Amino acid sequence: MSNIREGMPVLVRHEGDWVGTYTVVDTAGKILDSYESHLTCQFPENGPHPYYQINRYKWSGGKQEEYEFPGSYKDNKLWFDTDRIDGKAWEADDSIVILQFSYKTNPEMSLYEMIYISPDNNNRARTWHWFKNNKIFQRTLIQEERVR
Repeated sequence: MSNIREGMPVLVRHEGDWVGTYTVVDTAGKILDSYESHLTCQFPENGPHPYYQINRYKWSGGKQEEYEFPGSYKDNKLWFDTDRIDGKAWEADDSIVILQFSYKTNPEMSLYEMIYISPDNNNRARTWHWFKNNKIFQRTLIQEERVR
């Protein structure tokens, strides 16, 4: 099996903890939702998964959610197959990772994400493009800073 650290060096630059904000907008730019995030991206040395991500979300009204995303590595791609999502990520250049996934509970919905990491590895800009039956219906704009 290939080593994810060697095969996906841009993804490895995301290792650590990130805090930021998510802003969901419709196709006209109207804000539909906004919340805070704390993501942890890990590359465990031992264990069943070469990649492991934990997403924590918090809304101003007190609502909180947490999701875990173990990933496998094959063919120079990161693959996800959890009870929530099915998808894959690949590197587009020396600063960008593309992620494509669909929700298992809503197979007519899919999402493409562009993840940009700054040259100093301390800031990320991410955009999600949401599709339902292959037609875009909203976007999520994400701005994050590394905290560890």
